[in-house]
Amino acid sequence: MGARARVLAIVAIAAALAAAAVVGVTLLQTRGDKTTAAGAVTKPRAGVPSLWLDFGVRDDAETRALTGASRLLADGRLRAAAAVFGRYHSVPAQIGAAFARWHDGGLDAVKRVVAAHPDSPVAQFHLGMAYLWSGRVADAVSTWQRLDARHPDAPESVEAENLLYPDLAPGLPLLVTPLTLPSAPTAAAQLRLLARDASHPDANAKLRYGTALWRLDRRVSAERQFAAAARLAPADPVARTLAAVGLFSKRDPVRAFSRLGPLTGVFPRAAVVRLHLGLLLVWTRRPAKGETQLRLAVRDDPRSVYAAVARRILADVSK
Repeated sequence: MGARARVLAIVAIAAALAAAAVVGVTLLQTRGDKTTAAGAVTKPRAGVPSLWLDFGVRDDAETRALTGASRLLADGRLRAAAAVFGRYHSVPAQIGAAFARWHDGGLDAVKRVVAAHPDSPVAQFHLGMAYLWSGRVADAVSTWQRLDARHPDAPESVEAENLLYPDLAPGLPLLVTPLTLPSAPTAAAQLRLLARDASHPDANAKLRYGTALWRLDRRVSAERQFAAAARLAPADPVARTLAAVGLFSKRDPVRAFSRLGPLTGVFPRAAVVRLHLGLLLVWTRRPAKGETQLRLAVRDDPRSVYAAVARRILADVSK
């Protein structure tokens, strides 16, 4: 499907660590919660918790420094990482410092950060990770569930869902449109241009801005742009499709399907509808039904970008 165009500073949750986290959550969901009063269900994990930082379109000095410190942490160079994290006072820096000194009261340090910043998705996500590393799987799950419910527009919510619902494909479903984004010297400048254009009653501008927000895992903000575009252009299958897909979450995928499925009747030959319905089915691990919709996308508009993407996915599936 190609790399999703986003400016990230995501460091750690390496494959092995992510798998370890998934195992813990899956065990809780399938075997039942046998917590003690302290919430312990498994033995603590070795090493330090995984740090997951997403700075969106930021590219300032602190972002670069914390990205480097995160790499040091992932490489096990805890003292060097702690020195860098200690230069800053932001929530990500404080979480990083707590993880770098994990064996010296790290969980309590994370709890203090959360107490000082109770509305921070970054703090809440890493509290869940800290609980997981401490063996308190039930507490990790409940923390991520609260984060997902209270901060659905945060990238940390999307990552929390990756851990809570490991049977589904990671991340948000791919969005495909024929619209191109404006060029700009930086990602931040591009996002500002998109936001400016979307402030006008222009459906395509709102679709462009919404797509950029979606790629940054700002799914609620993206959905609002898609819904506004659909109100401006109710006969446009692209706007209606993205407005439906924008409702997707792993916590409640039915919302998106209940809006997208009926569009196959409203726009019976629209490849954009079939492609995205196929993608949602693939994302929710129903590949056979997904392949059927992807083939319909190719049939309905074989020269479109939607058909091209569908062919690439079908080729990957057949390998």
